[in-house]
Order: sequence, then C-alpha cells, then structure tokens
Amino acid sequence: MFKNIKIENKILIMLAFFSISIGLWGNFRQLWLQDNGFSILEISNILSLGAFISVIGIILVGKFVPLNKLKNVITLSLIIKFITLILLFFYNKRDLNNFKSILSIIDIITEYIVITSIYPLIATIIKNNVIYSKRKLTEYLFEDVGILIGGILIGKYILGVKIGYNICLVLSNIFLLISIILILKIKPIKTEEKIHKNKSSFKEVFKNKIIIIYLIYGFFAGVAITTGLGLKILILEKYFNFTDSIATGYVLIVELLGDVFGILALKYLTPKNDYITMTIKFGIRFIGYSIAFLSNNILLTFIAITWSLFIGPAYENVCDGPYINSVANVHQLKFTNLRYIIKYLGEATGVMFCGLMYNIGLRYIFGLSAFFMIFQLCLCYLLIYMRTHNIKQICKK
Repeated sequence: MFKNIKIENKILIMLAFFSISIGLWGNFRQLWLQDNGFSILEISNILSLGAFISVIGIILVGKFVPLNKLKNVITLSLIIKFITLILLFFYNKRDLNNFKSILSIIDIITEYIVITSIYPLIATIIKNNVIYSKRKLTEYLFEDVGILIGGILIGKYILGVKIGYNICLVLSNIFLLISIILILKIKPIKTEEKIHKNKSSFKEVFKNKIIIIYLIYGFFAGVAITTGLGLKILILEKYFNFTDSIATGYVLIVELLGDVFGILALKYLTPKNDYITMTIKFGIRFIGYSIAFLSNNILLTFIAITWSLFIGPAYENVCDGPYINSVANVHQLKFTNLRYIIKYLGEATGVMFCGLMYNIGLRYIFGLSAFFMIFQLCLCYLLIYMRTHNIKQICKK
C-alpha cells in the first residue's frame, strides 16, 4: 500500500511520525532537563547553543550535499537522533550533566537538520504554495498529536509503572524509529540537478532585494517568537501555577484548534489583502504582548499567549510560501538552508533572551518580544509592498 502513494505524500507521512516524536519529547525536554538538576538558565543555554551549532550543520549540508543525496542525510540524522535518545534514557538521573548537555545539543542539531531538509526534498518533486503549507501543517498537526499522547499519559500508571518524562522519551523514540523505517522505504529520488558552484547559487539569491529583506525578516521573526514562548511550559508552571499535565493539555488544545484554523484558513479564510492577513497573524500578537507588558495583568498575558499559540500555524502560504517558491529548484536546498540558518540564529537568540527575562519577570518576557516584533512587522509589510509591486522569480535557472 505504501508503494502506491505519491513520493511527496510518503515524505509527509514520514514527517508526520517524526513530528509526533518531536511533540512527545520536545514538549518535555525542558522539564526532563529540569528534573535532572539543570537550572532554567542552563536549559535556555543548551537550547540556544544547540540551535547555534545547528547552523554549522546546516551550512555543511548546504555546501557539500547535492539534492540527490539529501535523503541519505535525513536518514543519517534520524538514526543519530535515535541513538542519542537511547543514551539520554539510560543516563537519566545520573550525575553526568555535562554528557547529558552534549547529548541534548546533538539531539537538537539532528532535529533541525531533518526539519530543514524536508521541503527541499519535496521541492525536487513538486513545488507550490499549497504543498509548502501542507508540509508546515503536517509538522504542526502531528507535533500536537505527540503533545496529546504525552499529555494523556504523563503522571498516569500503566501496569504499575508511572509515566514520567523518561517514558515519554522512549515513546518518542518509537515514533522516531517508525519514521526511520518509512524513509528507508522511499526509493532514491532522481533529480535533474546540474552542477552549479555554491558561490553562484548564493550570488543569484542575493541579486534580489526582496529575498534579502525576507531573510532579515526571518531573523526577527525567530527572535520575537522564542523570546516570548521559547520556554512556554516552564513559564506556565512558574507564573500560572500549572502542573506539567495541565500545561501540556492547554498547549495541546490551543495548538490543535490553531491547526484546524490553519487548514480552514488555507482553503476558505485567507483575506485577499495580504496586509490584513499579516495583521491578523502578527499585528494582533504584537498588540497582545504590548498590553501584557504595559498592564502586567496575568489574565491579559494569558490571553496574549493563547492567541500567539493559536495563530501560529495559519497563513504560512502568505508569510513564507511566495518567497520560498520563487527560488528555482537548483538553488532550493542552498536557499532553504540559508533561510533556516538565519531563522535558527534568531530562535537561539530569542531563547537566550527568554532565559534571561525568566527570572526578572513575566511582563519583561513579552515586552522584549513585542520590541522585536516591531522590526518583524515593519519588514513583513515592506515585503508585501515590494512583492506586489515587483513580482518576479528571484532565482532563475
């Protein structure tokens, strides 16, 4: 049955199981580290350092890996992540925090490389705004499925065994193993890739001002979102007195509703005016964060967090799709890697700021995030103006 499915859908199915694995483990990784004696600042440093080092890995993939070998890189990354999670399981609660820090960073690096490489792999088969949104929604939806599984099981007893963070790690690895099996079943993807120098690819990308501004926008978007929500489970536990299961359930429900809205928005609820669309996605979030900072009101802050989680999956076909799909296939891997490099640098910076603001006060987390959103919104609106007044393919073959 799997053989008769289109290759792009096979990749999305593999991504679905990988995303479940991420939802199960990524949602509890911070709590697992805290349970193993790491401070909040140490946790934020591990997350940000993992993202920073991931940039190096992505650069190496973009520089040395041709498109016809990309599937091999994804497979290898999945296998390394699988082994890393096994080691983390066995070293739980052991006094080897430096080793666990290294393993956690490797786990983050492999995760980012896989996420970065999925769309360029799909783009060798089919490339349009709809398939890009499907790829993003698959990641969002099934990551929430992983959160759901973890939220239901955490703290429960099954056959006399309490389901804790380490058991969730094992379950995550089972779904990761399934994704490895699935990608191994996908036959090598033939591409018509011609030999191009890496330098010429980036030179073509940087010829257009729109793409340069889009990359800068991606940096500020990454900083803004992770400054506010980079440690969301820990924030909900400390400032809202949520238990881990309640925090997980809350995040799950809001993000699942956001996934449903994202699917509906893709087909029925996308305004014809892109300025309105981006104001719904980012402008309301900025207003909510600003009010949270100025009022220092816990309820208004909670509403702002809820909206931010809810709207996250929506309108990817407007805020990212047009710019990504305007790049020719021959440059797609290098451009995507460059885009994720800048995005992950932004996210790493944001998580670092979130860790620094965590102990200062809740309002300062969202005040700083709102500050970075000013730059994000200005660049977002500028991109729409430039794109609608100068529509052309960014990179020609």
